[in-house]
Amino acid sequence: MPATATAADAATVDPALFRAVMRRFATGVTVISHRRADGTPAGMTANAFLSVSMTPPLVLVSVRRQSAFNGQVGLGDGYGVNFLAEHQQHLSAHFGGRRDERLQPPFFASPGGVPLLQGSLAHAVARVVDIHPAGDHLLVIGEIEHLACGAEAPPLIFYGGAYKQLHAHEPPVHWQGTGDGW
Repeated sequence: MPATATAADAATVDPALFRAVMRRFATGVTVISHRRADGTPAGMTANAFLSVSMTPPLVLVSVRRQSAFNGQVGLGDGYGVNFLAEHQQHLSAHFGGRRDERLQPPFFASPGGVPLLQGSLAHAVARVVDIHPAGDHLLVIGEIEHLACGAEAPPLIFYGGAYKQLHAHEPPVHWQGTGDGW
């Protein structure tokens, strides 16, 4: 029988079960880029990224409280979101804590000076407009200042605690939903 937890157990949810359930959600992989206080480019891998609003255009990234990002990027500061392509898995590993000291990340400056990674599927530059505490993370909300699409390529996908490849095809039946959910 599979392990389960209910709302009544929320205060005692097993962290291993929580991770196992969250691994069942496939995500894209991003590198959140910024400038350190000394002006050098830096980044961190994140898959907890989402769009929040169209008007104004807002995005959100969830960042561990202990992350160096939090000490370097605050209200009013800019950051980049680099949507990684499958061929950029080495950059995800590098910025995710498995540093390769030989690697020279291919940064370039956005129109606003925020560092971005060459070869990414798309880029967004945002300015931090709000930060919300959420458990052991901070939810950093940014307003979009610049967007660009890169070359078409397969995305880097994370599922089940590992990188995966996306083999997309059109579904046999197209849903004609009303926008009301299921």
